[in-house]
Amino acid sequence: MSNCTPTTTQETPPETTEVNAEIVAIGSELLLGQIVDSNSAWIAQRLAGVGVNLFYKTVVGDNEGRMVSILGKALDRADVVITTGGIGPTQDDLTREAVAAVTGREVVTHPESLVELKERFQKRGFILTKNNERQAQIPEGATVIKNPNGTAPAFLVEDDRGVIISVPGVPFEMKWLIDNEIIPYLRDRYGLSQVIHYKLLKVTDLGESSVDHLIGHLIADSSNPTVGVLAHPGQVDVRIAARAVNEAAAQELIAPIEVEVRQLLGDNIFGEDDETIESVVGTLLEQRRLTISTYEDLSGGAVADAIQSAADARFVEGAIVNSNSALERIVTAGGESPPSENGQARVEALARAIRMASGADIGLAVHAVEEGDQRTENLGRGETHIAVSIADDVTYHHNASAGRGRPDRRRASINAMSLLRRMLLGL
Repeated sequence: MSNCTPTTTQETPPETTEVNAEIVAIGSELLLGQIVDSNSAWIAQRLAGVGVNLFYKTVVGDNEGRMVSILGKALDRADVVITTGGIGPTQDDLTREAVAAVTGREVVTHPESLVELKERFQKRGFILTKNNERQAQIPEGATVIKNPNGTAPAFLVEDDRGVIISVPGVPFEMKWLIDNEIIPYLRDRYGLSQVIHYKLLKVTDLGESSVDHLIGHLIADSSNPTVGVLAHPGQVDVRIAARAVNEAAAQELIAPIEVEVRQLLGDNIFGEDDETIESVVGTLLEQRRLTISTYEDLSGGAVADAIQSAADARFVEGAIVNSNSALERIVTAGGESPPSENGQARVEALARAIRMASGADIGLAVHAVEEGDQRTENLGRGETHIAVSIADDVTYHHNASAGRGRPDRRRASINAMSLLRRMLLGL
């Protein structure tokens, strides 16, 4: 920690390892949707890495009254409150004032910070204006944390209820401060000796409710590790999180629960942690040295894009079709009969046709039909038919929805990748 002594000190760190934190992201631009709050997600990962619980994340605009209200509530329910943003030079940068008000302090100028600001501006050939002098102001008695990557120093205030730590909203400034100053401070102050580590198991071909039905007892009965699920279009993530003295110990706690989850969900689990369905399929195509071509209509190239992102060298050709005449040309070029009105028969013929016409080892076809004039972005009414053709084998999948929205296109892509994965693995 930098160049100020905290007003309250502890001779020995408390023995507790249960530390609760709250992140308060400050800035009206966050509420207006002009900027996405990626800072909070990044800080959350760093806190989990040292075993700090994060129960709340709050966004508040540049209004001192609302900021004071939010910070007061945060101090009442968390040991550590980390704010991002609002410590720059402009009139709407009000974090100093809000922190001072909620902890019963005045805002004062920190002399050393003011000198450093003047020197930094002089080196760049600029004059330090009055508004920039605001960046040297802190709540009285706060600890200044030098910010080598920017002009606004960070600071922390230790209060009877907990500690408020204020860092800039600029991501590269914030990240350096969290890693090099804030995390070491938290370790020392609270005697942190644990980590929170988690394993993600990624599932396709089962909806969220089906996953919950199969592993719900683990979710309800878990304490350490805890088990939770997160649904995406076409995919469900199962998270197993454990608190322990280090990552290895956490993995030991996770291991038996992971075994049980894998037994219950079987080959619907396609990957873990950072793996994607695209990366898994791409690896299988590379390992087997197989080429692939795709046909799509309503999905608009989502499947072709997914395959190319993971195994571009294995991709031969992609057809995105928006008319029956183009569809018929592909079928004819592949030596197939005119397309049937039956969805399964049609998509299987398309998978064979795109394979034969392109000369690829695999043909993958996604054919969808919407019902009526709809404007929904997710789970549109209709039918999606998917087929994979390899040599003389064709595998089929049906989904009772169809749409042009991004979630529906993503769902179609994942379902297609999952069917391809299963065929490549012989499942």
